[in-house]
Amino acid sequence: MFKGMFKKSKQNEIYAPITGEVITLENVPDPVFSQKMMGEGIAVRPTKGEVLSPINGEVVQVAPSKHAVGILAEDGTEILIHVGLETVALEGEGFTVHVKTGDKVSVGKKLLDVDLDYIKEHAKDIISPIVITNSSTTGKEYNFTESQQSEAAETVLITY
Repeated sequence: MFKGMFKKSKQNEIYAPITGEVITLENVPDPVFSQKMMGEGIAVRPTKGEVLSPINGEVVQVAPSKHAVGILAEDGTEILIHVGLETVALEGEGFTVHVKTGDKVSVGKKLLDVDLDYIKEHAKDIISPIVITNSSTTGKEYNFTESQQSEAAETVLITY
C-alpha cells in the first residue's frame, strides 16, 4: 500500500548548449527575453562557437536564418536556443546548421557551429538565451544554476 509513497521523483535536467559565461535571463539586454515574454530561462555569453543539444528530444524548429533551434524534450518541455540578439537579421551568415526538423537528438549532439567573431561584429550581442517556451503551462518549478561558467553538454543549467 505504501510502496513508492516516499520515493523521490527524478529531477529533469537541461544542460548548457553553449560553453561560456552564464547570465540570468533578467540581465539579457532585450526585453523579449529579460521580461520572460517567451518563457523562463537562462542565457550564456559564448566563448566557443559550438551549440550542442541540452536535452534528449526532437528538433521541432530550425530558424530559416539559422540563429535558433527549438527542441521538444521527451517529457514535453519545449526549449528554444537563440544564438545572439537580433541575429535573425544576419540571414544565416555566421551559422552552420547540423540538424533538421524531425531529427532525434541527445545531450551533446552538435546543433550549430557559430562564427563568434562574425556575430560580435554584425549583431547586437552574442548573449544567447535558452528559454523554456512552454514554462507558463507546464506547472513545473524551474531552478537555475548559480554557476557563472558553463561547459556545453556538461554543466546543468536548469532542473525541474
